[in-house]
Order: sequence, then structure tokens, then C-alpha cells
Amino acid sequence: MNKQTNQNAASNVGLIGKTMHFLFQNVYAFTVAIVGMVHAMMLLIMVILGVQPMIFLNILSVVVYIFCYILCNIGHIKPVFFSVFLEVTIYSIVATHYIGTACGTCFLLLSVIPIIIYFGCHLFQDTMRWLVVAMLAVTFIVFIILQTAYSDAIPVYELSGAARQILFIFSAFAMVFSVVFYNMIYIYASEVEYDNLAQINRQLSNVAQADALTSLLNRRGFLPMVESLMNDDRPRHFCIAFCDLDDFKRVNDSYGHDAGDEVLKHLTKLIMKDLNDCDICRWGGEEIVILMRDCDLATAKERTERIRKRVESNPTMFYSHRISVTVTIGLEENKDKYKTADEIIKAADERMYYGKQHGKNVVIYEDPAE
Repeated sequence: MNKQTNQNAASNVGLIGKTMHFLFQNVYAFTVAIVGMVHAMMLLIMVILGVQPMIFLNILSVVVYIFCYILCNIGHIKPVFFSVFLEVTIYSIVATHYIGTACGTCFLLLSVIPIIIYFGCHLFQDTMRWLVVAMLAVTFIVFIILQTAYSDAIPVYELSGAARQILFIFSAFAMVFSVVFYNMIYIYASEVEYDNLAQINRQLSNVAQADALTSLLNRRGFLPMVESLMNDDRPRHFCIAFCDLDDFKRVNDSYGHDAGDEVLKHLTKLIMKDLNDCDICRWGGEEIVILMRDCDLATAKERTERIRKRVESNPTMFYSHRISVTVTIGLEENKDKYKTADEIIKAADERMYYGKQHGKNVVIYEDPAE
């Protein structure tokens, strides 16, 4: 019984973790979808109540969020951020005018506060964060004005007590959900960052042989392995693959260095999944060198070609971005003419460079003259 209970608990924890990771990676699109659903439900309520102006306003709001969802999927987050802020502000003002403060529509203004803080702190840096403060101030001022100016005013549409209560509860729920959801996302993001820092610290303890970002070997840990194979009394057959991400500078320039790091970690996972029996080194920057023991050139070519295709067809997910990259690979096998590890690695590097100059996204396994 205890074993079954533990398994169920572990399964639940795994499911929660996967769910939180999905929400964290897609928080912008999820936010837009939820707010759009809120307005779809408000539309239904207004149709039932027969409040014509609010029907048209909610239809317009749903259309706005459909466009915002499309913008999220193509990576244009700032227009979405401002659209959410403006839509909720305008909606709260108009709704208060037509159905009054007793319906709790002002709470929708408060529900947007966690969105402003979370989105704003991720989208803006340094002095631009004053924009977030200004938007919070505007939200609070509008809320106070609506509460004071319309507290005793007779709304255009006098709703029944039951209808006002339903709308009040619905608006209050939207506010509470927003506060709880974004606190959960913030806590999860903090835990992820803490885990990443802890992992980096563990890697730093072995910094002489390991790369902190990818956990791969660095040159200090990798070169002695190759040298050992070359100096073995019984010659060992092996191949060296020199991999380099194509146009990696474009990734950093377009999405930032955090995205570049995520791409490198994703590339590492893809390579290790297929080549877990190999020794893999982050040579520098976006360069990765692979030692393929007991492997002839034909087999190495087949395995590295599979890696090339896997990288090409598996984009990196970074928040709402899908970052597609390709890799160029130079391949060389150990030969008697190579006396040091640097020589064979340089040969693979030169083949990789040739691939870069002749189309990229390719595996080069022989010299051009051959």
C-alpha cells in the first residue's frame, strides 16, 4: 500500500511539474487565452442580460485577444502587453458606466496588476521599468476614480440583484485567479532559477574538466582522453566530430544571450540522446567536439548525419519563441599521420569550416581534394 501511495505521489508531482513547466514556457499565450475566455463568458452573460453595448464591447474584446494570441505565437509580446493593459482599462471604464460598480467590474482592473508586473519585468530593463510603474499608477488612479465617481451613480442598465451578484463574484474570481496564478508562476520561475544556480555551482566545483553551462567536458577534460587513445600501445580506432551551430550570432542578436544559452543546452540534450556512449566536449562558444570511440568513418557519418537532422527538426522552445537552428559538422577518423589530439581535431575543424563556406547544415567527412 505504501509503495503504491508513493508511486501515485511521485506521479502527481511529475504531472504538476510538467504542467508548471508548460505554463511557464507559454505564460504569455496562456494569459491571452484565459483573458479571452473571460470575455467570451462575459459576452454570454451580457447576451442573457440583454445589455447591448456590453455585447458589442465583449465581441470586440474577444477579437482583440484572438489577434493577441496570434502575436504571441509569432513572438511579438510587447504589442500584446500594451493591448491587454489598454483593453482591460477601457473595458472597466465602459462596463462601470453601463452596469455600475455594484457588478464588480472594477476588479478586472486589479486583476491586470499581476500581469503588468510579470510581463513588464520580463519585457523591460533598466530605466524602461519606470513604464511598468507608470502603468500600475494609471491602473490604480482609474480604479479610484471609477469607485468614487460611480459609487452613487445610477448605471445606464439597472440589473437585478442576482445578476449583479453573479457579475461581482465572477469579477472577483478573475482578480483572485490572476493573483494566485502569477504568484505560482513567479515562485516556479524562482525555483527554476535556484535549481539552475545550484547546478552551476556543482559544475563549478569540477570546473577544471566540465563546462558550467552544458555540463559537457571542456578542453582540459577532453584533450587527455584523445591523447590517451592516440598513445595507447594498442591503437584504438576512433573518429572526431567537430560541430558548430550555424548563424549562432543571429540567435543572440534576435532573442538575447539567455536564449542562446538555452539553444546550447537544447543542442547538448539532442546530441547526448543519440551519442550517450561518446565523450562530448564544449570546445568554445557554440562549438562542440565529439570523440566517437571504436567507430569507423562510415558509422560516424551515419550517426552525425542523424544528429544534424535531429537538430534541424527540433527547435528550441524559449518562452513563446520557437528558435530553429542548424549545425555543420566536420568529421575525421584517426590515422597514423596524426600525432597529437590537436592535429586530428584541427582536421575535423577544417572540414567543418569548409562546410560553413559551402552551404552549412551539412556533414563533411572527406577533404575537398578527395
